[in-house]
Amino acid sequence: MLNLVLFGPPGAGKGTQSEKLIAKYQLVHVSTGDLFRAHVKGETELGKKVSQLLADGELVPDAITIAMLEEEVDKNPDAKGFVFDGFPRTVPQAIELDLFLERKGSKIAGVIALDVDQEELTKRIAERHKTSGRPDDDAEKLKKRISEYFDKTIHVLPYYEEQGKLNKVNGIGEIETVYNDLCAVIDQYKV
Repeated sequence: MLNLVLFGPPGAGKGTQSEKLIAKYQLVHVSTGDLFRAHVKGETELGKKVSQLLADGELVPDAITIAMLEEEVDKNPDAKGFVFDGFPRTVPQAIELDLFLERKGSKIAGVIALDVDQEELTKRIAERHKTSGRPDDDAEKLKKRISEYFDKTIHVLPYYEEQGKLNKVNGIGEIETVYNDLCAVIDQYKV
């Protein structure tokens, strides 16, 4: 099973690149952001909690995130692998993901970090906000999300680096160039 973690701050291009990688490698996309938005749109109890957290630019607690993620993986028992987008965001989440996959007889094949500087991130999300209508793309909330990434989430990278699973790809440039660079890394994981 080819399980990948696509890592990067908000606006790094994880969603765009995930779509392309899913098509090429026939993987299932698991985006915690998409899961949260689906629960919010469906007005589930969980969605109501998530809605307030996202509106405030806060991270959703690990227990909620992990339960939703496991549910999504379990819905796809015949998958060739998964692209985890926006997860894990903390070392405890990374540990939980490893344990969950291990129980399923699987593991993370590799982690790819899209490197994009804060100036580029701000530009990209400002553009996305014009068309997406996503409440978490608001300028103040965006600053908080980017700050959360650089203050907290980035600390997950050493966890995977110690396992020899981390690769970094320049996330600035043409979408196809970034995609080709990602594929070159992923092709090294395939057995």
